Parts: sequence; C-alpha cells; structure tokens
Amino acid sequence: MIKTLITSIFISLNLGLCAYADDALRTVIASSNRTPDYVVRDKWRHPYETLTFFGIQPNSTVVELSPGAGWYTEILAPYLRDKGKLILGADDPQSTKPEAVKYFERINTKLKSSPHLFDKVSVGVFAPVSKLNYAAPDSVDLVLTFRNIHNWMSDGDVGVRAVFDSVFRSLKKGGVFGVVEHRLPIDRIQDATGSSGYVHQSYVVKIATEAGFKLLATSEINANPLDTANHVGGVWALPPGFANKSVDKPKYEAIGESDRMTLKFVKL
Repeated sequence: MIKTLITSIFISLNLGLCAYADDALRTVIASSNRTPDYVVRDKWRHPYETLTFFGIQPNSTVVELSPGAGWYTEILAPYLRDKGKLILGADDPQSTKPEAVKYFERINTKLKSSPHLFDKVSVGVFAPVSKLNYAAPDSVDLVLTFRNIHNWMSDGDVGVRAVFDSVFRSLKKGGVFGVVEHRLPIDRIQDATGSSGYVHQSYVVKIATEAGFKLLATSEINANPLDTANHVGGVWALPPGFANKSVDKPKYEAIGESDRMTLKFVKL
C-alpha cells in the first residue's frame, strides 16, 4: 500500500514537472552546435514539446534506442551532460550484418567529432533480439525511441516484445518509456513486419501493456492529419527521404513528414 502511494506521488510529480518551462532545454535546441539540416525538421519533430511531454529533467538517466544519425542525440547529450546521463542503445559493432556495423560507425564518428558535447555519452549494444543489455536493470529514468518500432517488427511480434521487455527491465519504478512512431490509420491493415513504416497505435499499446507498462498519456504533438499513410514506397516517400525521388515530389512536400503517435508509458 505504501509503495503504491509513493509510486503514485512520484508519477504525479513527474507529470507536473513535464509541463514546466525548461530554459536549458530551449537553449540546447536553439544552439548553433546542432546540424542545420536537423534544425529544419524541428517543425515536424517538435523536440521541446516532445521531450517535456516525456518528463525529461537535466539530471535524468536516459536511454535513446537506435539513435540513427544522432538527430535527438545532438539535443539529449548536451542537455544531460552536466547533471544527467545519456546511454545510446546503438548497433552492434561486432555484428555480421554490414549495415549494422555501418550504422554503429556513423554514430560513433559523430560522438568522437565533438567531445565537448558527447564525451560523457555511454554506448550500449542494442541488437534485437539477441543483444539487449544496453543498461543495468532498474537503473534508468527514461527510455526513448523515435520512429523505430516498425524496424523491430522485422521478426514479427517476437522482436517487439523482446525490446519492450528489455526496456521494462532497465527502467526504475516510476520510469517512463517514451515512444514516437509513424501511425497507421485504424481502418488500414497492418503488415506484420512493418514494411510500410506505419504501425497501429493500438498495437504499440497492446505490446507495452503486456510487457507490464501502464499507458500514462498520449499526445498529438507530432500528428499530421495530411498524411494518409498510403504512399508508394511507404513512409519513406515523404520528406526527408523522398524515396520516389522526383515522382509526385510536390505532393509529398505539401504533406510534410509523417503522422506520428506520441505515447508515454510508465513502469509501476
């Protein structure tokens, strides 16, 4: 009973704190240290609103899963550098998959390029489903993933469940799992392997709930009602990828980036 009460108080405080005006976060987002091409995408990715919705604090211990080329890493690393901790769940440098090694080398090169920003970032191996020990159990305040769940679906539900279970293990009690993902309309059939890049929001909630999480809040911060999620080439037809090159490019430019769910789960 006492533990439940303490957890409830913690969650309430966390929800209240996520709405406060974090000048340090605004400063990092406005910094000239960020890659100019990344800054252009702020109007679609809403980094300040998204991170405050998830409840990030300067002293948080945060895991970013599959950081890609480091779009969010450029914000998270300097923001957490003095008081918090950032752990990247990166690809396995010992992988037999050439693309995984390439992605690891890309983010590793980025980290080494600016030690004044990235010198305190820790890197753990994140290679579903075999290697998921990127953080110690019960040690993390937030685990964040941005547009990655469709990739984990390549092995079907097994891959997604394994990742969500690893997230649950790594989080402290009261810790938050923040998810941003391309959203498939409810009247469309979802490909079990996520080949279009779009995922049903109900699917993500289902797998997270089965892993032990409680859905704490949802947000339309990253919604885009112009996106029908019905494009030749999937989500990658939209900017910035333009998978179809010049074909229908003005149409895709007018749509903008994808419609995205933004979900906040908690480990009770």
